[in-house]
Amino acid sequence: MEKNNKLIAEFMQKGSDGFGLYDFDGCHYRLDELKFHTSWDWLMPVVQKCRQENRLEYFDRVYYAIETCDIKITYKAVVEFIKNQNN
Repeated sequence: MEKNNKLIAEFMQKGSDGFGLYDFDGCHYRLDELKFHTSWDWLMPVVQKCRQENRLEYFDRVYYAIETCDIKITYKAVVEFIKNQNN
């Protein structure tokens, strides 16, 4: 989970400040405190950024995952989207 949350944080350009902390919504969080996998408030800005990337062939999976209203499925789709973006 931490590896994928780190991937998402880097995608969102919430990069480490050199002390192992990540910025989100004006606060600093350790890697083990990131909540992309449990909070829609954290995950939806990531979904929005995925949509803005203009890679619609990969966004379809995210779109259909959101329709399930299941955060675990949506989180997994977002992680896969970012991995495809990075390749």
